[in-house]
Amino acid sequence: MNLKRHSISVLFCFASLISLHAQNKITYQKVEARQNALDPKWVAYDAKTIDKLPGFKTKKTESTSIYGGFKVWKKEATGFFRTEKIDNRWWIIDPEGYPFIYKGIAVFNAGRSVNQQKAFDKKYGSPENWEKQESKLLRDNGFNGVGAWSNVDLVRNAENPLVYTVIISPMGMYHSNHIKKYGGKYKEASWQNYRFDLVMVFDKEFDEYVQKAVEEVSQYKNDKYLMGYFTDNELPWYNDALDKHLTLLAKDEQGYITAKEWFDKRKGFNASVSDITKEDRMAFTAFYFETYMKKVTEALRKADPNHMYLGCRFNQDKEQELTNPEIFKVAGKYMDIISINHYRKWEPSQDLMNKWGEWSGKPFLITEWYTKGEDSGLPNNTGAGWLVRTQKERGLFYQNFTLDLLKNKNSVGWHWFKYMDNDPQDLSTDYSNRDSNKGIVNSNFEPYQPLLKEMKLINDNAYELTRYFDKM
Repeated sequence: MNLKRHSISVLFCFASLISLHAQNKITYQKVEARQNALDPKWVAYDAKTIDKLPGFKTKKTESTSIYGGFKVWKKEATGFFRTEKIDNRWWIIDPEGYPFIYKGIAVFNAGRSVNQQKAFDKKYGSPENWEKQESKLLRDNGFNGVGAWSNVDLVRNAENPLVYTVIISPMGMYHSNHIKKYGGKYKEASWQNYRFDLVMVFDKEFDEYVQKAVEEVSQYKNDKYLMGYFTDNELPWYNDALDKHLTLLAKDEQGYITAKEWFDKRKGFNASVSDITKEDRMAFTAFYFETYMKKVTEALRKADPNHMYLGCRFNQDKEQELTNPEIFKVAGKYMDIISINHYRKWEPSQDLMNKWGEWSGKPFLITEWYTKGEDSGLPNNTGAGWLVRTQKERGLFYQNFTLDLLKNKNSVGWHWFKYMDNDPQDLSTDYSNRDSNKGIVNSNFEPYQPLLKEMKLINDNAYELTRYFDKM
């Protein structure tokens, strides 16, 4: 036996074991968080960060296309954004054929309160100057697009546009009219303010509002910077919809009639509420959801056949639709990318994200998430995002969250909520957007640099991080 070679082999194995042991003993920075300023309990969480990834080295930003895609490999260029699954990982493919991870900021607009407008006039003087300077701020920190409720007209008409999305609200429009029948207020409704937590998908009147909502989208059909469309936001796709249709609606309402016909046909007899099983509830929720999907996607595809449908922005808070395989099977039939607003969780679950991909056969995009900082000086009583102590810790939360997204092969990006802080003096907003530090800039358009520094590290290395995780 060659003792020298044997000794080297033993030492190598021993060193590998020490290295592996060290990797398993990584000490992450602790970040204390609570639900909001009214919550007395702080809880310490691990914050996974890029500097703790064994063997990963940050690199200079890769060369990018005009859309912000990575010029590392190229697939078929169709002239519009699309998706493709490559080596078991989902990608957005930009109009030139390059891989694109959507790193966006939602609500990219200049605010509407008196205080915000005064600060805007003083710093920018015109909407065009604001768009030019703040688009540069986003790009300088590794973002490549904007999300829902952004100033679409200003963005798309810029000299160097950011990638953007359009949100239309057919059910929201119908809901605004529907509630008038009840004197402007339902007797029973939760925070989404839908009567009995039911979306009126079976109403023939809703079909008219679908057509009204999509009338505007044809103007975008040739725009290469448009990623795609959202419809509505956080609609209540709850698992007890069958029970509620049959017990809470009047027997002459279209929702009751359709639900009753569906249930009797499914059972094969004149069924009652006592006959409902868990399987019936899940199946009806899928039927109910698919009714909405069919109506909105048919109208969208007709008005604009070139761009993707990004879904109706599921709500992570209640989770019912997010753990329902039948909902995701339907979503996969109609959505190009599944949109999810993610709150109340310190980090996304790898197991659940894997299931979303398995159930739907489609990628997903996190379209709202954020955390707030106590050092902002804002009350931070409202909103669903976590409250931490500092802007740097907001950035650590960003790293912790996005590393898990980049690790998952069904994820194609995220939209931070949002560009600008709430103005507590603006009482015209809904309560959840009243007084909190959600922005990357404050109400005086001053960037939170400690937050952006941590964001930039992830954003600039996003593609390399996917390669790193795929090799694990």
